[in-house]
Amino acid sequence: MNGAEIKQKTDDELSGLLTDLKKETLNLRFQQSGGQLESTARVRVVRRDIARVLSEQNVRRKTAGE
Repeated sequence: MNGAEIKQKTDDELSGLLTDLKKETLNLRFQQSGGQLESTARVRVVRRDIARVLSEQNVRRKTAGE
């Protein structure tokens, strides 16, 4: 998911997406610890998506406060 897609989402959609991404991170960690993880690159992609969502939420909070 890129930044343009994230910027088009509403606040509620971002919150839901963040929840889904965190659940996926948890599942990936369990798979990794059990030796079942096939795509190790997916962990990095999900972590970056979480950072993008959090960054967009922080930007929206700051612009709403001004």
